[in-house]
Amino acid sequence: MKAETLNFFEKVYAVAKQIPFGKVTSYGAIGNYLGAPRSARMVGYAMNGSHGKDIPAHRVVNRKGLLTGKHHFEGTNLMQQLLESEGIVIIDNQIQDLESVYWDPAKAL
Repeated sequence: MKAETLNFFEKVYAVAKQIPFGKVTSYGAIGNYLGAPRSARMVGYAMNGSHGKDIPAHRVVNRKGLLTGKHHFEGTNLMQQLLESEGIVIIDNQIQDLESVYWDPAKAL
């Protein structure tokens, strides 16, 4: 991987580490905060590469609150279980009442 990509991933991880317990954000929100609009897919790649780095990747979902990254977690429902253990309600792979648990790094940081 190019150094720029690795540097971007580290910036993504720095933002993800600040997502509060019981809150979620979107791939796109992290990209926008980092000044890279339309980089949601790259943020997703970063989250996929974060395993074993103490990054709360389960708190990053798509803009509609869907658990699109769940297949990258060990086990069939680990992402959902982690979110539910933080009090987030999920039905059919979608966070319910997303607005109440949404954390926007552009407003919070």
